Amino acid sequence: MNATPSAQTAPPSAAAPAEDLQAWIGRTETVTDTVTPQLAERLAATVESNRVGLRRGDALPQGWYSVLFPRVVPRSQIGRDGHPALGDFLPPVALPKRMFAGKRMQFIAPIRIGDDVERVSEIASIANKQGSTGPLVFVTLRHTIRNAAGVAVIEEQDVVYRTAASAVGKEGAPAAAAKASAPAFTADKTSPVITADPVMIFRYSALCFNGHRIHYDQPYATGVEGYPGLVVNGGLSTLCAIEHLHDAWGMPFATLSTRNTSPLFEGQPFHIESAQEGDGAIGFRVVSEAGKTIVMGQATLADGSKA
Repeated sequence: MNATPSAQTAPPSAAAPAEDLQAWIGRTETVTDTVTPQLAERLAATVESNRVGLRRGDALPQGWYSVLFPRVVPRSQIGRDGHPALGDFLPPVALPKRMFAGKRMQFIAPIRIGDDVERVSEIASIANKQGSTGPLVFVTLRHTIRNAAGVAVIEEQDVVYRTAASAVGKEGAPAAAAKASAPAFTADKTSPVITADPVMIFRYSALCFNGHRIHYDQPYATGVEGYPGLVVNGGLSTLCAIEHLHDAWGMPFATLSTRNTSPLFEGQPFHIESAQEGDGAIGFRVVSEAGKTIVMGQATLADGSKA
């Protein structure tokens, strides 16, 4: 894999105030990767997918591209939290904590196992907001993923930056931008119960080359970040939801959107619920055994018909 940031804006040498970041909008980066059969096999084992035996030339299951294109930097360029230091492609926001708030995916054509793929990322917007616990900065990234046949996926991803003091609430929940309670949800279909143990979390982080210490370093996660345990990757719980959608509804999707609403921790059982919402849409949520909504989202069927 290689990465080539654009030269539209020279990166500042230190974290910048949010109001000084608008020049970063439009900045782009191009990275490449290869979809190997081994990667598909390892991801299938990690999420215990029934889609085993995938071979070169088979379509990569929808959403699995999310483990591609990891950010690879030398160890000397990694911050205390295990993330790459800011200021190379992502803007150097002067807030210490960052988290993924959600994403919107448009599936245009299949990505196949064996494909060489390219992702062009653009900083689409940067917005300042005031949360209940302090300032927030939202950065929206637009990713366009191509293979030899053309554009395969377009994804928009929201990253939120916040202060250290807002990292953890009374029950370990991150300070969300919106505190609105989740709407009532009546499930048509429900997955089996899943429990993400430290091995599952570590395997997923390894596949993504994700060094964020909250996912594998328990003393750091509890003693520094203040969480009650290791944090389950948001991408991992989303992939579990996609597996449920495939098993329960059995159709390819045209679009899929997610919003992360609460963290999930190692050892906490969870399951996925889904329901038809009309016009070919399937609503879903990842919910803990205690009834807390972790991720909520919606998918639309590729053919536009009702499930």
